[in-house]
Amino acid sequence: MLWTLGGLVAVAVIAGLALQIAVWRNGPAVVTAIDRIAGGQRDAELKATISTGSHPAQKLTVWGPERRDPADAPLPVLLFAHGGGWRSGDPVDYGFIGRAFAPEGFIVVLVGYRLGEDGKYPAMLEDTASAIAWTHEEIAAYGGDPDKLVLAGHSAGAYNVVMLGLEEQWLGRKGLSTADIAGVIGMSGPYDFAPFARDSTIAAFGHVDDPAITQPPTHVRADGPQFLLIQGEKDDLVRPRNSRILGQALSEAGGTVRTLFYPDMGHNGPLLSLAEPLRSRRDVLDEMMNFAREATSPVIDAPAVTEETSVPVQAQTR
Repeated sequence: MLWTLGGLVAVAVIAGLALQIAVWRNGPAVVTAIDRIAGGQRDAELKATISTGSHPAQKLTVWGPERRDPADAPLPVLLFAHGGGWRSGDPVDYGFIGRAFAPEGFIVVLVGYRLGEDGKYPAMLEDTASAIAWTHEEIAAYGGDPDKLVLAGHSAGAYNVVMLGLEEQWLGRKGLSTADIAGVIGMSGPYDFAPFARDSTIAAFGHVDDPAITQPPTHVRADGPQFLLIQGEKDDLVRPRNSRILGQALSEAGGTVRTLFYPDMGHNGPLLSLAEPLRSRRDVLDEMMNFAREATSPVIDAPAVTEETSVPVQAQTR
């Protein structure tokens, strides 16, 4: 009996260590696997994996509802850019994002971009712009409405999409405009991080002569898309001041922005809440979906709205 109990404990310890190693090596892939197991059958399907350039990292995946009549009206599109400090990440590993939003009536595009030495500023922005251009041109074939496009991203990916929503030149080079973006959702994003102190920011931006041009608050204006900024107050990797500074800058410029701060969440908390088993217990997914739906169904001549909300812990359970 004691041997059996000891054997079970040993197996549990080994399994726990194996899980920790797997998370360390590729956390998003582990989260996607757990989401698939814990979430059961959901009406979400990987539709395609597309190359958007000659580099292996220049690619995207398309998710949509599994069961959908082609004659139905086209769906709004959520384009998501992963994090990873501009050094790591692969859209293939973020299937839990597709499984979160596709069953709720969205076409989801998960975007990859060059990383490390190949992805130094402005390469990450150029690649994100290429993915947006592909989406604008091709997403109708997958049931999406290119005129109802919302950008979202986590951490480094949040920086990418926020910059694409603010600075005209990147989409302009693709024959598009920030007016083609209905809204932008930034999760735990670095927006005000010059001078560069971390290894990741030095590697990605240290070569830029004028660091200010790389910072989102430099490019705020009144006529950009509307923004939703989400961050955990316990984020010790990207400090909450980033969202507060960008939110204030957008507000002062006359833009439309809402910031949500979750007192009990760290850097990855908002992202993990989109996956099972946390998806059913957090309101982040609802906030993002409501924002995306409202942004893609705008009220004519709606006034600019600026709001900062600290979400009570008890309000995060539903």
